[in-house]
Amino acid sequence: MPAPPIGGALRVLGALLPAGDGAKRLDLAGPGFGEPAAADLVLVPVHPQTGDVWQPRAGAVPVAVDAALRAELAFPPHRTRRPVVGGLPAGVEMDDPLPPHPWYPFRPSREAFRYTLARMPAVREPWLRAIHDRGC
Repeated sequence: MPAPPIGGALRVLGALLPAGDGAKRLDLAGPGFGEPAAADLVLVPVHPQTGDVWQPRAGAVPVAVDAALRAELAFPPHRTRRPVVGGLPAGVEMDDPLPPHPWYPFRPSREAFRYTLARMPAVREPWLRAIHDRGC
């Protein structure tokens, strides 16, 4: 299944990874996306009710993220939500408020990224330690 176009936020997350020899490739995976063929790390959703992490079948390392964040990255609202022409019919009132959405694209926090890396046992691996030590 071809993947939908990926927004700039994934490129921003990918920029946190080192470039050059031995660089890791980051991509999205999960329901509605399938699995990328050449990714080393994949952002996968955590099920909102069960807390289960979507598991890729390929050799990519899953990186669990909140399902809402993954949906924002996979299907950016500015590309998928279109204004409705016309409005509600006369006499019909909307009883639910519109869902909140950010006014700007997602930008990862470098401080939160380093803090999360520092708490992971895998940070002892040289390639991940290099990311942590360079200060992102």
